[in-house]
Amino acid sequence: MLGKLKFKSPRSISQYLDALESSGFIERKKGARNIRITQPPPNSETDAGKTVQVPIVGSAPCGTPLIAEQNIEGHIAVSTKLAKPSFEYFILRARGDSMDKAGIYDGDLVLVRQQPAAEEGDVVVALIDDEAAIKEFHRAGEMVLLKPKSKNKNHKPIVLTKDFQVQGVVVTTVPKFQ
Repeated sequence: MLGKLKFKSPRSISQYLDALESSGFIERKKGARNIRITQPPPNSETDAGKTVQVPIVGSAPCGTPLIAEQNIEGHIAVSTKLAKPSFEYFILRARGDSMDKAGIYDGDLVLVRQQPAAEEGDVVVALIDDEAAIKEFHRAGEMVLLKPKSKNKNHKPIVLTKDFQVQGVVVTTVPKFQ
């Protein structure tokens, strides 16, 4: 069997099975031949057209932070190719013009993957003293910089050292329809 699958070692098969199990695709129990498929692997043909319901939870400014409202206004069906089922998502309505160079305009909807951390340059929804803002994330030593990306020069970076929390990373923007 190793030859047909072009594996050089039985350890390779074990590593693939470990990865499938940790991703939730299979369940293994003691004994030989005791593997159960728990969910089919992603397949572009079978996943085409599948959606998940993602809540719209209010708005967040792209300018000065505003009190974050967690009132669910409704739900929107979003493709599972954008909102991958292994993560949690929410949608916010963007307010202001401080992220217009990033393609986020006043009234747009932003799809946000919930996660407590961000990578350098990610566009995040940040919670600062119970106020939310959409900004570009940067780390500078012990400081965090939340930078606007705007044509409007009045917007300035927010410099933080504490009382800061990433709520999620912006996955995509849905333009406001007139």
